[in-house]
Amino acid sequence: MKIFFGRLRLSLVLGLCFLLLLVGGCGDGGAISGNVSGEGKTLRVGTEPAFPPFEFKGEGGKEQGFSYDLMNAVASAGGFKVNFQSIPFDGIIPALKAKTLDAAISSITITEERAKAVSFSRPYFKAGLAIAVKANNQDITNFDSLKNKRIAVQIGTTGAVKAKSLKGAKIRSFDSAPIALQELANGNVDAVINDAPVTLYAISAGNLRGIKIVSQLLTEEYYGIATGKNSPNLVLINQGLAKVLENGTYNQIYQKWFKAAPPQLPEKLDFIDDTATAGGLSKSLDVILKSLPILLLGALVTLQLTILSGVLGLILGSLVGITRLSQIKPLRWLARGYVDFFRGTPLLVQIFMIYFGIPAIVQELGFTFSFNRLAAAILALTLNSAAYIGEIVRGGIQSIEVGQTEASQSLGLNSVQTMRYVIFPQAIVRMLPPLGNEFISMLKDTSLVAVIGYEELFRKGQLIVAENFRSFEIYAAVALVYLCLTLFSSQAFSRLEAWMNPVKRKN
Repeated sequence: MKIFFGRLRLSLVLGLCFLLLLVGGCGDGGAISGNVSGEGKTLRVGTEPAFPPFEFKGEGGKEQGFSYDLMNAVASAGGFKVNFQSIPFDGIIPALKAKTLDAAISSITITEERAKAVSFSRPYFKAGLAIAVKANNQDITNFDSLKNKRIAVQIGTTGAVKAKSLKGAKIRSFDSAPIALQELANGNVDAVINDAPVTLYAISAGNLRGIKIVSQLLTEEYYGIATGKNSPNLVLINQGLAKVLENGTYNQIYQKWFKAAPPQLPEKLDFIDDTATAGGLSKSLDVILKSLPILLLGALVTLQLTILSGVLGLILGSLVGITRLSQIKPLRWLARGYVDFFRGTPLLVQIFMIYFGIPAIVQELGFTFSFNRLAAAILALTLNSAAYIGEIVRGGIQSIEVGQTEASQSLGLNSVQTMRYVIFPQAIVRMLPPLGNEFISMLKDTSLVAVIGYEELFRKGQLIVAENFRSFEIYAAVALVYLCLTLFSSQAFSRLEAWMNPVKRKN
């Protein structure tokens, strides 16, 4: 035990030292000086191509949408080139702060909080939030009627911020707007708060049936092209955007995608503050300390998922492993097919298939069915881990010498008694190290259930980053919590292995 705590202290000290060395340079700097000429420049521009009609992938994977057309026009007018890079919406502002992106055009609403972290161009689109519900829903007619309802939002958006003001509402955050709308279509939530143009496009395109927009817009918002704080690229972008607005190109692009005349746009919003925000080591530590209670609550959920899925996976995996050794060929082939499928496909895809795919198929058949998020997460993790555990069990059993079986049969034991009293007790000792590895892998894989809005440790971190945009500090804290969990798990399995080994236990 002393050795374990010594290792734990050493790991935590090294992790904290690494964190402190890096967070010291995480603050935002002042204005960047340099050449603002667009000649020969290529800007790395971030987008999330899952927000039609603004950004999406068309036929052949080609980038399409209002945002792409506008940014290409701005680049042409400003005399620079564009290299589009796909990135999740909640990672755009952190990427701009880290200077891994030069700019971003991804239907980013200009807000006072975001303007403290990045710089925005002049507004290029007038939008607003809308409420989407099932077509047969008569209860939800306005924003106030959303109280105590289940609401889906996209993480890091103004819709997510707006939903937090509702009393008693159960909010589910998803990585993209299409997933949030699919959650509504599957009947798992009562409403979606999302940008009106995107929701209207999804309905008019026929991709989502049985959904309608409720009454008027909730807010009046403006989109802007984001850059790093005080970036010289902002001058280029604003110059190009001004030319596009003046020469009629903007009108043509707007007509192409929305079949209407564009509204008047202001040159600047009153609340925008172009001064850089202060950062530094003390600010970073303060952010981490304030976030720890929330992250620890997420760690408890992670442990819950891991333990439940681990126990169920061990039971199912043992059956699969024994079936793989069956003399009955159809059973053996069935078990082999199960193992090949769940080991040969990504866990993330399996989670999507179970939570979104199965309810959609069942509803297509005319039945009402939806998955509880906890049940879907446990089912996906259990089925996936059982495939790996099944191979561990099979390998452990086959590692026992054939002479053990023959000796047992010569003593009059049948096959079940031989497995129970002779083979399995010896095999389980050999299985423990790989079973421990599988448990630790599953503990880390629980982070993938964040895609269905389940708020475990990693999702808690994402939600915090969506509010304060301090990505490095929060994710570093998340990593340290995962490190503590894996160290405790590793030590627990090591002690269990020593306890179950007669030689080590005697020593």
